[in-house]
Amino acid sequence: MIDRSLTLRFLSASTLAIACAQPALAQESIDSSDIEATGAEQADNSMLDVIVVTANRREENLQDVAVSAATISADTVKTIFDSGADVTALAGRVPGLFVESSNGRAAPRFYIRGLGNTDFDLAASQPVSVVMDDVVLENVSLKSFPIFDVERIEVLRGPQGTLFGRNTPAGIVKIDTTKPGDEFAVQGSLSYGSFDTVSIDGGVTIPLVPGLASVRLSGLWQQRDDWVDNGFTGEKNAYGAYSDIAGRAQLLLTPTDRLSILGSYSVRDLDGTSTLFRANILGPNSNELNENYDRDTVYYDAGGGNEAKYKAEIATVKAEYEADFATLTSITSWADSEGSSRGDIDGGNAVSGPGFIPFQSDTKDALSLDQFTQEIRLASNSGGVFEWQVGGFYFDSDFDVTTVGFDFPPPVTVNHTNESWAVFGQVTGEVTPELKLTGGLRYTEDDKDFFVRDAADPQARSVSDERISWDLAAFHELSGDASLFARVASGFRAPTIQGRDVAFFNPPSVATSEKIMSYEAGLKSELLNRRIRFNLAGYYYTIDDPQFSAIGGADNLVQLVNANKGRGYGFEVDSAFQVTPDFLITAGTSWNKTEIQDNQLAVGTCLQCTVRDPLVNIGGTDRALVDGNPFPNAPEWIADFTARYAVPISAQGELFAYTDWTYQGATNFFLYESAEFNSDDQFEGGLRIGYAKFDGSLEVALFARNITDEDNVKGGIDFNNNTAFVNDPRVIGVSVRFQH
Repeated sequence: MIDRSLTLRFLSASTLAIACAQPALAQESIDSSDIEATGAEQADNSMLDVIVVTANRREENLQDVAVSAATISADTVKTIFDSGADVTALAGRVPGLFVESSNGRAAPRFYIRGLGNTDFDLAASQPVSVVMDDVVLENVSLKSFPIFDVERIEVLRGPQGTLFGRNTPAGIVKIDTTKPGDEFAVQGSLSYGSFDTVSIDGGVTIPLVPGLASVRLSGLWQQRDDWVDNGFTGEKNAYGAYSDIAGRAQLLLTPTDRLSILGSYSVRDLDGTSTLFRANILGPNSNELNENYDRDTVYYDAGGGNEAKYKAEIATVKAEYEADFATLTSITSWADSEGSSRGDIDGGNAVSGPGFIPFQSDTKDALSLDQFTQEIRLASNSGGVFEWQVGGFYFDSDFDVTTVGFDFPPPVTVNHTNESWAVFGQVTGEVTPELKLTGGLRYTEDDKDFFVRDAADPQARSVSDERISWDLAAFHELSGDASLFARVASGFRAPTIQGRDVAFFNPPSVATSEKIMSYEAGLKSELLNRRIRFNLAGYYYTIDDPQFSAIGGADNLVQLVNANKGRGYGFEVDSAFQVTPDFLITAGTSWNKTEIQDNQLAVGTCLQCTVRDPLVNIGGTDRALVDGNPFPNAPEWIADFTARYAVPISAQGELFAYTDWTYQGATNFFLYESAEFNSDDQFEGGLRIGYAKFDGSLEVALFARNITDEDNVKGGIDFNNNTAFVNDPRVIGVSVRFQH
């Protein structure tokens, strides 16, 4: 639990420190007359809205930033969550972004440009950082914190280590929630659909003392009833339910026009169903779903109901003071998360299968986590030909992971601690009115320790590394409509310890730091009086000692390995077209080619599938040589498309139709390649038809998510049979949105 007394001590210390800064002029910002909806794509006088991003820790026009970035607007977030979806629904919403989970709603795995980590363990490290309101959510359980009452979501592609630092060789998913203001404001979204699915998202700002204090209260409730039968026991509607409740309270104090203090406290309570694994639904010798698959039925003899229960708290204090020459920012955050999930991992039963199940697997993993972060930044006030910022960052986490088998393995608890600190700086100079150069540097030290609790042999492990990350970028304005940019960036993911195999009487595994060099260049353009936006980026990156997780295999292990090298290259296109004032289209696509480069790396394989890699016998066991294979869960193609067409029916409102689609190309699930454990040509679509007022105060619509009811395989469990799990079913319902 969070020590509330620490919050009070920080408030006193930070307020005193910031008060010592010199007074100054207010910071310049983007002309608000150009911005109608931050991060949105909505019609305004036949022009596309300006999209604001904070990739450089400042508010800037997306078109003026030398990085490949994309945003997901608040309206889009509400739409994709209409059906009660969790954060994995962000997959494919912008080019290059993929998200999946084999832990239900509790521990998502993020990938950008093919870089991610397939490790399902609660101690897993990921090369994509999730940052919510300037606070890094490092552990996978925190990454699952529900998204609600948001202002925008930014996806920053490529290494972002200079300014963000915490294991970001792939990129960042940056979530900014709505903050308190000086005026009363309220917004809400309510939806009801199939399977008694409910999703309610809302927020209200209440000024307490005009110009001095205001609060914002936000909340989310998502729930669904059980809808999946257990064909083995004969129980109807046995699985699939969840109740996910989250809330946030924010207090903004502005005692002077230079000083602001924002306190935030967020909580979550999840009571749901973990991922439903389905035995032998793939193959043989094919990735197509076979006759064993029935979306509405599983055949479990174990798993204890596949329950998943998690709670989390996040408390943050952000203090800012604008001095004459710069702004001083302090961000302090405490987070804790605890919970567990259990599953029938083999996906069936030894009596009737389906298919051949050599042995039962029923396990439960539990987590108890505490995290603390502190960041201090001093940034020049915007508007000059020379801008700079410097800062320091501290990170500390301590958590236990407990693995319990029913009836194997016996309970084992392991402890992980991680302490890291960094100093960083960035400068941007205007060489000419058309050319800007940016350079950044960060020094990081990272230490991790591991041991087994209550064991005769604690099997202690310690790893440490210190490195410098840097980036250089150039931005050249060709005209008022088009610009070119280029960026070279380095980054790293610190050494990692994985101890889950201790529960299966194997030693913990260790991976050394992975180091990335990334090169990208692109075009940003807005044409026809900002009616067309077309952004293109191409990239190439190499990784020394890439960290991979060898998952499953016939021994059912989770082992960290370092390959010798890896590389990736491709392109991303983000576009929007304001065809008429009432017709808007957005479209994006990415092509990504990744390759493992290590002619000695051999990993365990599945027991029943058809392996396509060369095999080598090591210690009496066949292993697959994975040199040349793509990175796991790295879709070669990702595409997204939306279209909104409206017909005005009065001076107050319009009828509209909105559709959105995502596409995922060829994706290999594991390090080795097999005929069964991969997917290709998957798509999902949504539709909304309704009435909306022009001022945004009311919208009523019918909706459908996964409207064509696609059965898409999202991942597999490979160790003793061809088990897999699939996407959510079609949900049809009605939604109401309002704001004031």
